[in-house]
Amino acid sequence: MEITLILLVAIVLLALAIFFYYVPFFMWISARVSGVSISLIQLFLMRIRKVPANVIVRALIEAHKAGLGDVNRDDLEAHYLAGGNVEKVVHALVSAAKANIDLEFKMATAIDLAGRDVFQAVQMSVNPKVIDTPPVTAVAKDGIQLIAKARVTVRANIRQLVGGAGEDTVLARVGEGIVSSIGSSESHKEVLENPDSISKLVLKKGLDSGTAFEILSIDIADIDIGKNIGATLQMDQAQADKNIAQAKAEERRAMAIALEQEMKAKAQEARAKVIEAEAEVPKAMAEAFRNGNLGIMDYYKMKNIEADTSMRESIAKPTGGSVGAK
Repeated sequence: MEITLILLVAIVLLALAIFFYYVPFFMWISARVSGVSISLIQLFLMRIRKVPANVIVRALIEAHKAGLGDVNRDDLEAHYLAGGNVEKVVHALVSAAKANIDLEFKMATAIDLAGRDVFQAVQMSVNPKVIDTPPVTAVAKDGIQLIAKARVTVRANIRQLVGGAGEDTVLARVGEGIVSSIGSSESHKEVLENPDSISKLVLKKGLDSGTAFEILSIDIADIDIGKNIGATLQMDQAQADKNIAQAKAEERRAMAIALEQEMKAKAQEARAKVIEAEAEVPKAMAEAFRNGNLGIMDYYKMKNIEADTSMRESIAKPTGGSVGAK
């Protein structure tokens, strides 16, 4: 009898445990007390679909208390099954409603499923975020390098969160705008005197187009003077011109040497021809003697003329000893 009673109590307890697991009765009471209309059958079906009923019920209670009429159980379940974060979506909707930000449930779920933190985005819409840019290096028209740092105040653009570019794109565009603004300045002194001119010029370009943020302000936090790029470029150009001139001079010298060698070769060739021609003279004279075209007296006259010519040449050329004597 006692064993039967114990078994009966165990069966009853097991049945109650199974019942309360699949039918969260106390959660149903909490929802009904909070004014959320949901049935026990719906809670039971959530267990079957492996949807956490406590998450859905808490989200419904929060939405009901905040007066969000467009949030229902089916949409929350569908968003959870799609891999979304139900709690963050409801928190974002409540925060947006309190801040008078137009945010619909479909838009919030789309932002959440896109991988962005929708609650943080709403918070950033209420409290803008300040982003510090890395040092941006630019050169003014006078050749002086400037290194600028800026602080960009941005606010989340709810409508552009899905498919919009992130912070890296905003920073890159701001850096590009700073480089363009400094590069268009006639002198680096103008930039140092009026740094706000950079901010105004950059803001006019609409750098937040296509991004998930709205740029509220761009403030130049610091500007440092870098290198004199213009002077460095001129020095490099002068060195390059010098190297080119030296190369051309070396080329001309090489050509002059080659021409000199060529002239020497031609002179040696001419001398060889003269020697060859002089060697033919005795042969020609012997042939003239044999043929009777040259007599002995003619030969002596020619020798006298050669001796007279050689004497005159020696007299005309001053010797080294005579110059020293003078």
